[in-house]
Amino acid sequence: MSTSDDLIDLGDRRLRVRRLTPRQGDGLERTTLVFLHEGLGCIEMWRDFPQRLCDATRCGGLVYDRTGYGRSSPWPSDPGVRYMEIEADEVLPRLLEAQGIVDCVLIGHSDGGTIALNYAASDPDALRAVVTLAAHAINEPVCVDSIRRARETFATGDLRQRLARYHGDNVEGCFRLWSEAWLAPGFEPMDADRRLPGVLVPVQAIQGEDDDYGSELQLGVIAGKVGGYCETRLVPDCGHAPHLQQPAYVLSEIARFMAPLALVD
Repeated sequence: MSTSDDLIDLGDRRLRVRRLTPRQGDGLERTTLVFLHEGLGCIEMWRDFPQRLCDATRCGGLVYDRTGYGRSSPWPSDPGVRYMEIEADEVLPRLLEAQGIVDCVLIGHSDGGTIALNYAASDPDALRAVVTLAAHAINEPVCVDSIRRARETFATGDLRQRLARYHGDNVEGCFRLWSEAWLAPGFEPMDADRRLPGVLVPVQAIQGEDDDYGSELQLGVIAGKVGGYCETRLVPDCGHAPHLQQPAYVLSEIARFMAPLALVD
């Protein structure tokens, strides 16, 4: 196993990336797992899940801090409520090209899952499949209520301090971008009616039964609108982070889903 962190210069921003290799390889050429973190996440907040999934699938991995998060540089200009679409349409393709990744599976948590679906909607050649963990296809009242509570905790509680350990000088900007977008009147995380039918690669959508940022409706919208194969998993005794709250089940389900997809043709 080896890991390394680098700052990748994309011209208008620098993104911190970490490459992962499985502990045991088999000499076969396999796809790359690309991990897209949640709305207030970063590389470290995945904990050991990316490495464990790379080990289980024997695939290499790429984890990165998205624009304005962790140790990556801030947004060069305010993306506003379209930050997930811009990340999917403009930033992620440039990062994959810079890293020489021409065959990948996206593993996206929360906002990262929405970005993965947005990216998949254009049916890019590099993409083999998408796995979402608590992705948002639509905005629900339960999500708005939770983000309002998070905003109050950020202003008056210890949330700012806890997030600053991961985001440093980015903490104010990343929280403002996330919370203001989601709380904007009429905000939707993606144009589900237009984009999801364009998702033709296989999709596995996973959600916790007790997710306080979304209901089972998210799984129904994703499965009902994508243009290709989709399987859903509703995880009992689980909130907004299935990969951390029920890791054994989630790892086994993703590994099963990945088994026929991992080898590069």
